[in-house]
Amino acid sequence: MAKSLNWRSFLRSTPLLILLGLGGVTTAITVGMPGLTLPTASGGSISDSPKEVIDQVWQIVYRDYLDSSGDYDEKSWRQLRSKLLKKSFAGNAESYEAIRGMLASLNDPYTRFLDPKQFKEMRIDTSGELMGVGIQLSLDTKTKELVVVSPIEGTPASRAGVLSKDVIVSIDGNSTKGMSTEDAVKLIRGPEGSDVILGLRRGDQVLDVPLTRARIEINAVTYRLNKTKDQQKIGYIRLKQFNANAAKEMRQAAKSLEEQGAEGYVLDLRGNPGGLLEASIDIARQWLNEGIIVSTRTREGIRDVRRATGSAITDKPLVVLIDQGSASASEILSGSLQDNSRAELVGQKTFGKGLVQAVRGLSDGSGLTVTIAKYLTPKGTDIHKNGIEPDVTSVMTADQLKNFTIEKLGSSQDSQYIDAQALLLTKIRS
Repeated sequence: MAKSLNWRSFLRSTPLLILLGLGGVTTAITVGMPGLTLPTASGGSISDSPKEVIDQVWQIVYRDYLDSSGDYDEKSWRQLRSKLLKKSFAGNAESYEAIRGMLASLNDPYTRFLDPKQFKEMRIDTSGELMGVGIQLSLDTKTKELVVVSPIEGTPASRAGVLSKDVIVSIDGNSTKGMSTEDAVKLIRGPEGSDVILGLRRGDQVLDVPLTRARIEINAVTYRLNKTKDQQKIGYIRLKQFNANAAKEMRQAAKSLEEQGAEGYVLDLRGNPGGLLEASIDIARQWLNEGIIVSTRTREGIRDVRRATGSAITDKPLVVLIDQGSASASEILSGSLQDNSRAELVGQKTFGKGLVQAVRGLSDGSGLTVTIAKYLTPKGTDIHKNGIEPDVTSVMTADQLKNFTIEKLGSSQDSQYIDAQALLLTKIRS
């Protein structure tokens, strides 16, 4: 009995982490969570046994899970718990396999179990440091294929030409058919300096791409002042991800460009896979003085509405660059700026990831990410699986992409940026 009380106390006191994004590159904030009132465990005592973590995972899903696939049934979920707690498990490896099987029944690629090593790596990721090749993965719910959301700028993957929407068909020659994102991450990650070969399907082609793993420190924001032929000053800000430092770095960038006399801004969210929910809200407030930024909907309905606070750094004209690799928190930011008529969007339709996950640390050092809500744009639009359409469509041609490099982003050799700049100049001059 004492152990059960300790578990409930643990669950109440353990931070709930809210995150947006895909793959390992997600960061989080801490919010409060009330204690749980849940069914009594069946199958006898589960204290000090592999069953304890199984029950912890089950109860978190039971309390907070938002079903986005239509595969969650409370009665079946209760029956599954009873079945698992009556089984015997030789150790953690068997119980972890059972947990992953239990979560697989939800058909939700974002609700997943992390063993202690994986959970530790996620905590490292939240600090803005990555180990691996620099890609974010998602499991396509229809095809069950592993899809690249976006390569991270400046990483081995981006330098090798990995693209958003590439399908990973093999890792070191091993087929990824039926493979979970967790298993794929295990194979892709490894010691710094070691090599891995990804088989990528791109259209009708399958490419073998050799990569060397690295430890990568990522600055969330880069910026510079561009000048047009007419000597008009354009502030170019590239936001790579919404990590723990993103809002601070964005503020520094905007203030620096203001001091340099920027007349308008191009905010580049291309290839940004998302990250910290709170960072997306803080950054939106740096560009918006009023209006709704985002609302979230749990299974009980609208839970939270976040608004601008009159703290915008500048009201100068703004254009935002987006593409199919702009996901999650990127979509919150771009959607809020578009719906509030603060900025126009240029580029391609975004990825369409509109779900919010919570991360729970479990009693044995493992962890769980679980979908707890969906977010809506200020006008109430649910963009999950649909994405956000740009106001002005701009797509690079195959010839333009052939010799394009990260270093050319935001330059005269970046056709999407040129389109964004042209739109911005009409706003500046009007």
